[in-house]
Amino acid sequence: MTAPLIRIEHLTRQFQSGGGFLSRPRSMLAVRDVSLGIARGEAVGVVGESGCGKSTLARLVLRLIEPTSGRVSFDGTDLATLSATALRRMRRRMAMVFQDPYSSLDPRHTLTQVLAEPFQVQRQPLPPGTIAALLAEVGLPEGLADSHPQQLSGGQRQRVGIARALALRPDFLVLDEPTASLDVSIQAQIIALLADLRGRLGLTCLFISHDLGLVRYFCDRIVVMYLGAVVEVLPDPAAAPRHPYTHALMDARFAPDPAQRKRLAPLSGEIPSPFALPAGCAFAARCPHATDLCRRESPRLSDDPAHPVACFHPL
Repeated sequence: MTAPLIRIEHLTRQFQSGGGFLSRPRSMLAVRDVSLGIARGEAVGVVGESGCGKSTLARLVLRLIEPTSGRVSFDGTDLATLSATALRRMRRRMAMVFQDPYSSLDPRHTLTQVLAEPFQVQRQPLPPGTIAALLAEVGLPEGLADSHPQQLSGGQRQRVGIARALALRPDFLVLDEPTASLDVSIQAQIIALLADLRGRLGLTCLFISHDLGLVRYFCDRIVVMYLGAVVEVLPDPAAAPRHPYTHALMDARFAPDPAQRKRLAPLSGEIPSPFALPAGCAFAARCPHATDLCRRESPRLSDDPAHPVACFHPL
């Protein structure tokens, strides 16, 4: 069996909050003991409600922030063992498309400067014709090369962000909610572009989103997170959910027909505070199937390679 391009092992990240003159410091586990492998050419989606740890996981995978414990290996190399120089070289093979195209591009720079930046950071010469080729690859005309980001629409800015991420031809691309800030009509265009680029360039992708519809369209597998922990891994986008939380996520959509709304089972209750997680399963207070066992003990992700789930009473 081929080794995965990305291997995440028992990854944990703890943050501290408070600790001022009149308050005690509090800690929270934004990511809790996450293990995952991503094969070459595979697109893995990570879904969950806001605050579940999706974006923190993405930044840990790229070593934009350091883990509290655990490790991330890229093509067999533990990223924590790399020096700053070696890590910079390794980052030629990985890139990120950010959620907000309005804040991720420097408004003082032209598109030529934006797209040339990865070459400057990696101290590589800019081959002739590169800017025009990158713009064409994401469906933008060469005539925009001297424009500034504020002169573009949101969809055009995100295309520039994608072109910048692809400038050095990475193997691995992290997509952190790349369509969340865009109009629905533009979202479809951006996802179609990303799907086309993934196929043509053979990209390995980690797709972060709260939109299960987009993830099911784009990804080969789906990882479901709740309060920093993985609660289920769907082996393919069409797989039926086994965890009550995943089932509720799939049903938590707007239905214009009142009769249809009655058939859905939307999420109820409040998410527990990440600073004071309850004993047992973190989802128990919101779960219609919870028992005393769920409130006492925390279920671990099963060893079933076909469909791992962390639940005492899977559906």
